[in-house]
Amino acid sequence: MSRTVNCVIMNKEAEGLDFAPYPGELGQRIYDSVSKEAWQRWLGHQTMLINEYRLTPIEPEARKFLETEMDKFFFGGGSAAPKEFVPK
Repeated sequence: MSRTVNCVIMNKEAEGLDFAPYPGELGQRIYDSVSKEAWQRWLGHQTMLINEYRLTPIEPEARKFLETEMDKFFFGGGSAAPKEFVPK
């Protein structure tokens, strides 16, 4: 039987993640309150951020930026796309 969480993005009970997807306190908060579907939404948003800002995720500054955006996406009212971004 799958685990359910009260998802902070979907605002409903939904299937939870199988493991914490990120280390530390932020990863635990995500594990406790983010559904699999919401996590997939974040991965799409993260990919857009990496592409639009031309980030190299191996660089510490890029990782810190993405961590901050992840926290905002789930717990801080949302992570915005760059002003120049035009969705397809």
